[in-house]
Amino acid sequence: MSKEEWINYKIEVRERLRVFALKILELSDMLPKTTKGNVINYQITKSGTSEYANYRAALRGRSKNEFFSKLSITVEEADETEMWLDLIISGKILTNKFVKDLHEESLELVKILSNMRKNIS
Repeated sequence: MSKEEWINYKIEVRERLRVFALKILELSDMLPKTTKGNVINYQITKSGTSEYANYRAALRGRSKNEFFSKLSITVEEADETEMWLDLIISGKILTNKFVKDLHEESLELVKILSNMRKNIS
C-alpha cells in the first residue's frame, strides 16, 4: 500500500468511526429507562464514542509508537462496544434491525482496527 493509499484508508476508517459514533448516540435514545438500560446506555455511549475520539487522537500521534498506543486503546473500546451490543441483543433488550446492523458494523470495526494494529507492529 502506497503512502497516499494508507492515508486515504486511515481517513475512510475515521469517517466510518464517526458515523458509528453517531449511530451509538441514536441507540442511546432507544434504550429503556430502566436500571439495566441506564447502565448499558452509559457504558455503550462512552465506549462507542470513545472509539472515534481515540482513533482521531491516534491519527494525530507524533510517532509510530504513539499511533500504535492510541490505536490499541481504540481496539479495546471497539471490543467493549461490541460486547455491549451483544448483551443488548442476547438479553433481548432491543432486537430491531438497527441494533443488529450496528452490531455487525461493530464486529467489522473490531476486525479492521485489530488488523490495522497488527500490520503496524
